[in-house]
Amino acid sequence: MSGPDLSFETAARARGARLVAGVDEVGRGPLAGPVTAAAVILPEAGLPDGLNDSKKLTPARREVLAAWIAAHCDCAVVHVGVEEIERLNILRASHLAMCRALSALRQRPCLALIDGNRLPEGLDCPGETIVKGDALSLSIAAASILAKVARDRLMVDLAQQHPGYGWEANAGYPTPAHLQALLDLGVTPHHRRSFAPVHNILCKDGLASA
Repeated sequence: MSGPDLSFETAARARGARLVAGVDEVGRGPLAGPVTAAAVILPEAGLPDGLNDSKKLTPARREVLAAWIAAHCDCAVVHVGVEEIERLNILRASHLAMCRALSALRQRPCLALIDGNRLPEGLDCPGETIVKGDALSLSIAAASILAKVARDRLMVDLAQQHPGYGWEANAGYPTPAHLQALLDLGVTPHHRRSFAPVHNILCKDGLASA
């Protein structure tokens, strides 16, 4: 199967959308840390080889491509933290991160290509959803890379503040080692209390409403 290309972007430009942004998020599934979204407007030419869905790239390659994107594209990354995730729920927090990332671009896009099947409310430009967009659209793939690298870096920093949970390796996802650390070390302020494994531990300890 071939990788992402510019078919969606080219079609949008043919309809008059001069500036097209790709938008993606990372971090819906972890038990700890923010959900992170990125928006990227790619140049029409001169793209580097290897732009792809971030999940299909090595960490080293993601870092190289993220540096190129930051240097050559109008782009933005936004983290939405645990407090807003708990207040809104993870889907709405993810959509909020996407909207904020688009709003943080230097230029207002004519169209946002959104990874997924639901269009976020509150976009400040027209949007189009693409299921598995990070594997189909180069703009969304670029956004997936930028979001993944930014969130992974943040989780490494948080791991230094809260050692023992393995966030530098698991990025807050519910690996067996992370779940065991929750039992052994307890819940940190960066854990999502409404997520079942964390909530269950809090209930066991009588702290669910604390």
